Amino acid sequence: MLRFRPTLESLGVRYYDAEAVVTSGFVNGTVSLGFDSEDLSDWGRLLDAIEENEQEADLDEPFTADWPRSGRTAYLRFIADDPYVVEVHDGPSTQIVVSVPLDMREEWIAESRERLADARAVLGVDPEDHHGTRP
Repeated sequence: MLRFRPTLESLGVRYYDAEAVVTSGFVNGTVSLGFDSEDLSDWGRLLDAIEENEQEADLDEPFTADWPRSGRTAYLRFIADDPYVVEVHDGPSTQIVVSVPLDMREEWIAESRERLADARAVLGVDPEDHHGTRP
């Protein structure tokens, strides 16, 4: 689960503080991470790439992507394998990584797109700008 709140805006880019929250029978933890309004576009592109990857026949290596981009803050690494895995990386601070296997239902991508749209609405980010300007 992600919880977020706006912090500042500079040169048309909004910056947000967020928390990644992992709760299970084995581990419970929260880590702070940050992202900007352009990272929301990356989230949409990540969902597009996962959907494309699921349709490809050659699955020798699982699709892997980071969000927000690694290096600036704590981040999530998504690994499209069986089962799907989300790793929460706190490299800049504690260097702790928590891996969470997920049993994804068939409609999870559509539900994720709805959550992205909801996040955009709550954060006041234009819902039409779903592909952003990042290369």
